[in-house]
Amino acid sequence: METPFLNEMKDIYEQNTNEKFEPPPVNEEALKRLQIIEGQLRGIHKMGKENKRCIDILNQISAVRAALDKVGKIILRRHVDNCVTNHIHNNGEKNNDLVNELMEVIARKEI
Repeated sequence: METPFLNEMKDIYEQNTNEKFEPPPVNEEALKRLQIIEGQLRGIHKMGKENKRCIDILNQISAVRAALDKVGKIILRRHVDNCVTNHIHNNGEKNNDLVNELMEVIARKEI
């Protein structure tokens, strides 16, 4: 999701380094987990088509939610380790917009 703050950070990076800004790649662990989740979702869909027991479907949905939470934490860690740390290192200061953006995501309890 693009935000005005992220766009500003991209512009600053590109002006100071003469390089195109590319965020660090999502790590392999997160991508592997997302593939597993994709398979779980297909399995839930199949369970619905086959009229499996509701409780079994609900258990699988719960497992997918837990797996997504784990991926969210992995990506949050990457964000803090790379984006936040690099910003503080390069600018020598804490940026309230950066902190507020991160806190809004955490407050939604979606990670």
